[in-house]
Amino acid sequence: MDDWRSYDRTASLYERVHAPRFAEPARDLVKLAGVQSGDHVLDVGTGTGVAAAVAQEAGASVVGIDPSERMLDVARAAHPDIEFLAAQAIDLPFPDRSFDAVLGTFVLAHFTKVETALYDIMRVTKPGGVLGFTTWTDGRDAFTDTWRELVATVVPNDLLEPTMNKAIPNHERFTKRAAVEEVLLDAGLRHVRTEPMQYEWLYTRDEFIDGLTVWATGRFVREMLGEDGWDRFLERVRATFAERFPDPLHDRRDVLLAIATKE
Repeated sequence: MDDWRSYDRTASLYERVHAPRFAEPARDLVKLAGVQSGDHVLDVGTGTGVAAAVAQEAGASVVGIDPSERMLDVARAAHPDIEFLAAQAIDLPFPDRSFDAVLGTFVLAHFTKVETALYDIMRVTKPGGVLGFTTWTDGRDAFTDTWRELVATVVPNDLLEPTMNKAIPNHERFTKRAAVEEVLLDAGLRHVRTEPMQYEWLYTRDEFIDGLTVWATGRFVREMLGEDGWDRFLERVRATFAERFPDPLHDRRDVLLAIATKE
């Protein structure tokens, strides 16, 4: 993998483990944003097309963008009638005022320059159009604490923490409702509305661990250890989870839904 930060290697796992569950907050966001039949919608950081597919179900014409080519390959296979393009939120390849709504599910934290990304997203949004985002707002729990405990045995925290901060530079910032509202208002958006939600997802233990390997921590550890070391590490993870937690796992996640209007 040329860049461990890419989701290319984990695209199929993301689609199998996370996509069916993340469709739930995507549906709530599409509903809150008022996406309806005939709308032209952009899904930024579409991944395997979860929110794009939900917007299409609402009757919208949708384009999904993502920098990961492999994620887009999976998206195209899963949703062949949706247009997917390789692009990033900065320097979007669309004319001004192209979309009635722009959605971004769990992408705000990944923007290194949030204000710049929002500027270009607003550029391609029609006046009166809606921007909608979801962000994670939950804290630590027994599952993630166990994962981080095991990761710390193979990657020192003083290396892991700054690396994760570079990969997801605004994760901690956007776990806070006030910070999400502030950045949208500062961008010049109006009628900002946020709604906290909680979701409970059922996983087998193996599914849950597969899901952990998709995230930045898992991708980085895999790159650090190499394939043989990674396989041995996963064996320890599975054994530890089997000792500590019942199967299946009930995972509760707090999510903030945020919408705003471009004047």
